[in-house]
Amino acid sequence: MELPYTTPAKAVKLIKSGDRVYVHGSAATPGTLLQALAENSEQLRNVELIAVSTLGQLDLTKPAYKDRFYFNSLFVSENIRECVNSDNGDYIPIFLSEISRLFEKGMLPIDVALIHVCPPDKHGYCSLGTSVDVAKSAVKHAKKIVAQINPKMPRTHGDGFVHVSRIDAMVEANDVLPQVNYGSRISESEMTIGKKVAELIEDRSTLQMGIGAIPDAVLQSLGHCKDLGIHTEMFSDGVIDLVKKGVVTNAYKKKHRGKVVTAFAIGTDKLYHFIDDNPSFAFLEADYVNDTRVIRSNPKVVAINSAIEIDITGQVCADSIGTYQYSGVGGQMDFIRGASLSEGGKSIITLASTTRKGESKIVPFLKPGAGVVSTRAHVHYVVTEYGIANLYGKNLHQRALALMNIAHPANRAMLEKEIIKRFGSRQFAVS
Repeated sequence: MELPYTTPAKAVKLIKSGDRVYVHGSAATPGTLLQALAENSEQLRNVELIAVSTLGQLDLTKPAYKDRFYFNSLFVSENIRECVNSDNGDYIPIFLSEISRLFEKGMLPIDVALIHVCPPDKHGYCSLGTSVDVAKSAVKHAKKIVAQINPKMPRTHGDGFVHVSRIDAMVEANDVLPQVNYGSRISESEMTIGKKVAELIEDRSTLQMGIGAIPDAVLQSLGHCKDLGIHTEMFSDGVIDLVKKGVVTNAYKKKHRGKVVTAFAIGTDKLYHFIDDNPSFAFLEADYVNDTRVIRSNPKVVAINSAIEIDITGQVCADSIGTYQYSGVGGQMDFIRGASLSEGGKSIITLASTTRKGESKIVPFLKPGAGVVSTRAHVHYVVTEYGIANLYGKNLHQRALALMNIAHPANRAMLEKEIIKRFGSRQFAVS
């Protein structure tokens, strides 16, 4: 199919001052278009950029572009963290499952969507590839669509097809997709945590994993399991080995049996090649994937997510360090609740017991300004390298003692002192 390509510089001219621009995210971050936008923005002012997560260098976040672009983020990835915590950006706290509503209800009307797709098939359909998540909704509701078409973008099955007739401007790109290998940088403590989490996972469980080294450590520790399923907002390379080994079969899921279900994926070329035109993977919209009703319909859902810190009553901060916005709410709460309501399900929060500076991540009180992503009523299992605490059904004093027992030994005396100060030393708490 012969396509009416234009240059990146001409394509981004569709963006006008005052526009709100959606940026396709994660491994589908449209690098060619974003670089062209930076290079051709002299006349632009007050362009609002919104995205869930982005990867790679973003010149648009630099101080030099302050009057031209404002980053109003739905999640905070590393490359926009400084910008979002300055006066040139901000963060919208929202569940991943609800972001599409902002587009659909006109709360965040989109003037232009910048997307990254694979070449069209013989019917004229491109695929949103590695990130369908909220991108499909953004495409549906955007007034104009600018696409970079890249043969390196995998064609994924599911919800992410866009017909070329919907695209207002298209450019050729040959960008190498971001290469992220969490499994290559797992620390000893993270592997210990992964093995402890794996002890909680039964055969025929349906897994959701957050992002990072600990989820990959869990995946590397699941060789003993049989007939696992995957229903997750995202996955990385670690899932591929389990599929190849027959550990993940998706044979006992009630939703999308036989398929790995996800909203997006980030990894290396190993992952991108494996998912390309692979019907055993379904890339679906996040408002469906992260819908608690859908999640709970699968058996033995195990949701594995991480925390920046947790207080002694079980309140989980997973998106900020005090008032400093570090990441976002994402899908943690969607899956914690879905797993909790699943028949035989388990929700698990993982964290190293200390920061790199040796400060306890299990604390008497969250830092001033810290955000509570998961409430103490939602949290069940908490896992550190020192053990597993099940908080479900425990009173505040019992929870505090259980969390103290999985804290770093060097910090337990401090926590015990704070526990006694808060709850006294009544013995009933330990029963």
